[in-house]
Formats: sequence, C-alpha cells, structure tokens
Amino acid sequence: MSEKKNTIAVRGLILGDGFPKICVPVTACGLQELEKQVKNIRTVPCDMVELRADFFEGDPIEELTALREALPDLPILFTFRTKKEGGEREITPEDYAALNRQAAENQADLVDLEYNRGEDFISGLCYELHENGVKVVMSFHDFEKTPAPDKITGLLTRMQQLGADITKAAVMPRCEYDVLSLMTAAVEMKERLVDRPYIMMSMGALGGITRLAGTLTGSSVTFASAGAVSAPGQMDAAFVAQVRSVLSGI
Repeated sequence: MSEKKNTIAVRGLILGDGFPKICVPVTACGLQELEKQVKNIRTVPCDMVELRADFFEGDPIEELTALREALPDLPILFTFRTKKEGGEREITPEDYAALNRQAAENQADLVDLEYNRGEDFISGLCYELHENGVKVVMSFHDFEKTPAPDKITGLLTRMQQLGADITKAAVMPRCEYDVLSLMTAAVEMKERLVDRPYIMMSMGALGGITRLAGTLTGSSVTFASAGAVSAPGQMDAAFVAQVRSVLSGI
C-alpha cells in the first residue's frame, strides 16, 4: 500500500479523501438558460459545478460572474473545450490562454487545461494560473479508444510532474475489457503512483460503472447531471449520490 495521497481543499471541499465528490456541469448557451440550470442544480446533491464555457454564446466571463453570484459557496471548475476536445466551439491557443487567465482572475476556483494541447504550452499556463491562486485540473481525453493501463498511469504521473493539482483521464471503451483496463489504471494510481487527487472515467453507457466506483478506484470526482449533460454517459446526480452512499457505507 502506498502512503495516503495528498488532498486539496477548495472552498472547504476536500478532494482526494476517498469519498468521491459530485460535480454537476453547467451547459447554458445564455443567461436565461443559466438561471434555469442553476435552479435544477439546487434541487440535486452537488458538491461542485463545472462551467462548460464553450456552450455559452456570449462572454464566458459574464457567465462565470453570474454563476458565482448564483452559487456563492460551491467550487466552480471553469472549462472550455474545442470540438476536437469534445466541446462546442473553436478557439485559438492565444485566446484559450487569455480566457483561462481571465477566469482565474474572476472567481473561478479551478481551471481545466487539456493536456493534448502540448506540454510546454500547458505547463506554462498552469504556472500562470497558480500565480492567480486557482487550482488546475489537467485532463487527457481519448474519444476513440482506451489506452493500455500503463499508458494511462504514465500520462497521469506526467501531469503530476507538470504541476497539475488534479489529474484527469477520460477515455472511450470499445469493450468490457477496456472498462476494466481503466479501472485497473485507477487502482494502480491509488495504490502506488498517486501524490495528489485524480479523476478517471470510462465514457459512454458501457463505462457507466466507472462513474459510480470512485470509492473503489480512488477517483476523487464524478460528473453527474441535473438535467443537462456535458459528456456521454453522465448519470442523474440524485442517483449517483444514492449509489455513492451505499458504496461508502453511509
């Protein structure tokens, strides 16, 4: 067994303590829809929210400000994904960096940076965001396949070296063995390699079990919906909370 991995605290929420937290995505395209989604979020178990800024048709920082006013106590993870990264809009590298800097300066608690944008670019931006006092979730996505377990753990340990506060891998399974490969990689991180919180999931309906098994695999956050979903395979937050309680013995 490895030593207990480090935890991080965000607005009093402890990540990496063995009890997976529920993060609900916000996918509003405008402020009116944002208000509706916030009302839904208030009705479900929710530990933090992910603002998917690529869905918003206006200024994402205006949306971030409105979300902070509506949910003053919940940690906000700011995320912008391009279509290649599973998102809704395109953005230049320069604008991507500028937008994430603005988010860090405007009350985002965490910012998601896509590892596939390149190590030099991401590590430099990670340093800048840390200077503004926010935590960085460094994420890797593969929407085509599931890499081998050692490839996944290698990616996450590399993200640790690059300065991520939380590492994340989301991959697409083609068969049941792929789901088990992802879970094997997660347990390997938990038992031997981890020194900070991580998030791991297998996407789509086939990978649904990985969104429920954080108490086993050590994944510190699971993404669940309050009506709107941001990725294939997300389940209802109330259902996820119920399963979490059963598996955690509470």
